[in-house]
Formats: sequence, structure tokens, C-alpha cells
Amino acid sequence: MTPLNARILPNEVPYILFDSESAPFDQTPASPFALTDAFIEYAVRLQQPVLHFWSTEPLVILGMMDTKLPFLTEALSIFIQSDYDYVVRNSGGLAVVSDPGVLNISLIFREGDRRLTINEGYERMHALIQETFKDYGKTIDAIEIPDSYCPGDYDLSIDGRKIAGISQRRIKGGIAIMIYLSVTGNQKARGELIRSFYQKGLADIETKWHFPDVRPASMTTLEEAYGMPLTLVQVKQSLTMTLQKWVPQLQLGEYDQLLEQQYFEGMEKMNKRNEKLGEYKQK
Repeated sequence: MTPLNARILPNEVPYILFDSESAPFDQTPASPFALTDAFIEYAVRLQQPVLHFWSTEPLVILGMMDTKLPFLTEALSIFIQSDYDYVVRNSGGLAVVSDPGVLNISLIFREGDRRLTINEGYERMHALIQETFKDYGKTIDAIEIPDSYCPGDYDLSIDGRKIAGISQRRIKGGIAIMIYLSVTGNQKARGELIRSFYQKGLADIETKWHFPDVRPASMTTLEEAYGMPLTLVQVKQSLTMTLQKWVPQLQLGEYDQLLEQQYFEGMEKMNKRNEKLGEYKQK
């Protein structure tokens, strides 16, 4: 019988692998999101799915709703004091933390005649992660952890503690399913950073938007959950091996001229989205 995961993920054509470490341009906090848009257009143009790995220096990735905090300027100062940069992403969700211990992964597909439902997109990512770690002795569940940062229906967790969160972005006939995966590092400190951000940004004021009451202990890392040392390199290799079991071929991607052009167009949009936050950084 074909494994459930292989049935969920399209496996008729080769996949294309990109790692941002090999990108031929300088990386900024906005780069991964500009690249996501470029890769969506690339996947549609070539009619092949893309697997994209990326990581960052200490960075808080904000959602658009985070900019509605009544005391946003004061809240952003928390990141500056903690030596974290910040950026507003172009996909859904709320604030999450990225740093050298967090692996970000994007699965990008051409949608064709039928659009994926939101849950179908999340199930594709859950399938890849679940299969990769199936022999580590603990199940990776998809269920909301409401007191984590950026809670959602498809939070991935081990023993009830969140290790990853998923978001999506659709443009021009394609979809990107993106996940941050906490592999190693101090997850408690990450949680405390976002908890302080909301406490400072709300200052006990009621708003029409709901922001999570973050409890850092509700989250963990793969390394802590499995009780073994792990690196991002190891996890990328394991994910790649999983995908290679199901698809005809996994090709290394090339940054062609059109892809680079689409990336720089995406950067212009991201820079415009973040103009207001840029003003806060100068204060």
C-alpha cells in the first residue's frame, strides 16, 4: 500500500530544492518572503513543486495583525533591546521567532484547476514532518496549542508541547505552505520574548483583535522533545531523504534571470509593507 504521506504529496513530477544559503544575493530580514513569492511564480512557470529551506539571524517575524497593537512602538523596543531584528511577513499568522536554531521550510506548488483547501495544504506539511521523524519514538500531532505564540489549528506538537507552526500564501495560481520548526536553542527564551512583546504592546488594554497569552512552557524544540542533539543540517538531510522516497527526482534549483527578477520585485513589495516599521527602528 502507498503510504498516506506519499498520497497526500503530489509525486508525479520532480521537485526542485533550494536552500537560501546558496542564494546569489545579500540576505535581509525581508528576503525569505520575497523569495517565497518568486518561488511560487517559479513553480507555476516550470509546473514543478519547490522545497525551500531557510534560516535567519535572530529575527521576529510579525503578522499584519501584530501591527494593530495599541502600543506597537513600545512593544518593538523589546526586540531592539534583545538584539532581534523584526519584519512583517506577507502570509497569515502572528509573531514567531526565527534564529539559527530554527529551520524554516516551504513547500510550494502550482495549484492547477483545483485550489487546495487550507487544511489540505497544512496536511501536506504535517505529512512531510511526521514521516521524517516517525522512527524517533514520539508522535507529532497537529492540534492547536492556544497558549503558544502564533497558535493555529495545525500547530505541530510532541507530548502536548508545540514544536512548529504553519502558514500559507497564495498568488498567481500557486501556493506556499510554510513552517517554522524549532530544532534547537532556547525555546523558553523565545516564548518569553513574544510574551513580553504582547504585554508591552497591549498594556492591559482590550482590543477587537485577539492576541495570545503566551506561556513559554507550552513550547519546546525537537532536540528537547527527543532528548538528543540535533542540527539544522541533520534535519534538512532527513527531510530531503523523506521526499526522495516519494518523488521521481529531487533536483537542485538554479537562480535563473527571471527568478532573480521576480525576487527583486518581491523585495520592493516587502520593503513597502515594512516602511512604517522602518520608521520605528530609527527612533
